[in-house]
Amino acid sequence: MEASRPSSLAGKFVVVGGGIAGVTCAEQLATHFPSEDILLVTASPVIKAVTNFKQVSKILEEFDVEEQPSTVLENRFPNIKVIESRVKQLKSEKHCILTEDGNQHAYKKLCLCAGAKPKLICEGNPYVLGIRDTDSAQEFQKQLTKAKRIMIIGNGGIALELVYEVEGCEVIWAIKDKAIGNSFFDAGAAEFLASKLISEKPEAMLTHKRTRYTTDGRKEEARTKAKARNVGSALGPDWHEGLTLKGTKEFSHKVHIETMCEVKKIYLQEEFTNLKKESLTFPRDHHDKSVKSTDKELWPVYVELTNEKIYGCDFIISATGVTPNIEPFVHGNNFDLGQDGGLQVDDHMHTSLPDVYAAGDICTASWQPSPVWQQMRLWTQARQMGWYAAKCMAADTLGETIDIDFSFELFAHVTKFFNYKVVLLGKYNAQGLGSDHELMLRCTKGQEYVKVVMQNGRMMGAILIGETDLEETFENLILNQMNLSSYGEDLLDPNIDIEDYFD
Repeated sequence: MEASRPSSLAGKFVVVGGGIAGVTCAEQLATHFPSEDILLVTASPVIKAVTNFKQVSKILEEFDVEEQPSTVLENRFPNIKVIESRVKQLKSEKHCILTEDGNQHAYKKLCLCAGAKPKLICEGNPYVLGIRDTDSAQEFQKQLTKAKRIMIIGNGGIALELVYEVEGCEVIWAIKDKAIGNSFFDAGAAEFLASKLISEKPEAMLTHKRTRYTTDGRKEEARTKAKARNVGSALGPDWHEGLTLKGTKEFSHKVHIETMCEVKKIYLQEEFTNLKKESLTFPRDHHDKSVKSTDKELWPVYVELTNEKIYGCDFIISATGVTPNIEPFVHGNNFDLGQDGGLQVDDHMHTSLPDVYAAGDICTASWQPSPVWQQMRLWTQARQMGWYAAKCMAADTLGETIDIDFSFELFAHVTKFFNYKVVLLGKYNAQGLGSDHELMLRCTKGQEYVKVVMQNGRMMGAILIGETDLEETFENLILNQMNLSSYGEDLLDPNIDIEDYFD
């Protein structure tokens, strides 16, 4: 069967990347052009599929991300052909890509959705793990069963989830900001959530809401090969479901946060003992900052922070964000790149090269955005961009015009942190608004946290933590930019049913 396959599959549409953006793009193209072959080129034997999709409101959406063998996709869409190989090179003048299996594939339109890779704090150290994809999450789980203390570096979504999920193991969490989760929260919201780290978790955790697909023998082998080269799509929104993240100790949370610092140097045990440096024990008492005792225990690895403190641990989790994965495509091609290193795309997801589009983490939105939208490398945006890129590719092919998709009117993201529902809308952290804005707050400890960003009497953004039921009303208020000056503080008065005002 394999031998008779032609060495070059010419597809009108070629999509690179088996993550959410790529799979969504391929599915949309397959629906638009049922008689065309759509090629999906992916380095991993499993793809990421959107399941349980729910439109929560006009723009807010919720979904699960599930790993599936690529055959599931091919069965659902007979005109999608999955090619399991990495891209070696893009020859944009010749309109073709070369894959590592030695084949080349011509395209009329190409969409690059190769995602991003973790920024590791240092390369090649066996005690430093980067968590980005499912393989690395499993590797982490193996290491954790033997761990007494770990160190987490970073302050994004993955760091937040890890810190909450890890049990029975001391966690030292080093962040470069004043407060946790600063890409998602202000200090007030961080404080609200941090109290959850100190309280014990409810025993009966919710049942796992998705079945997991584990790769069989053949796939396992493909995985190991892929793993050696550091690939794999990003994790789903509750990737730690079904992983038992438990260390060796019999307690739930023990977290110590070191703020306003970064990693200065990492020492292996031998080097550390030779240098005769001293490391600190896990801080027992948060109230007395002057007590610093030297750690007698020997650890496999030591981290020196920029605040001069040194801690030993079993291993280090590097969760310091991602960089767009542009490597195989830029060589010999004249792409315009964004400041964050992504492929620049215009408001039709077009890169600077003819017939080459990009979507998801690999791209940088370089159109003039709506005043209440910003790009963040999140699941929801990968799905929206992949979907919209396919619409644009279809429109260009058929010579039609298309307006920018509605989802780019307003930034809207719903997720879960520390078991709370978290909704982020618009300029939820007053991004780019300067000092010309006001904040309104309502907080019930342990239950909900509501913050609204106002500018000139208009709502520009909001953070909702907990079951507030305000997301739809606030989404509408931000979208229609109604002047709310006359409502003043009533806007957040829990005794006033705000929805009744604005139905």
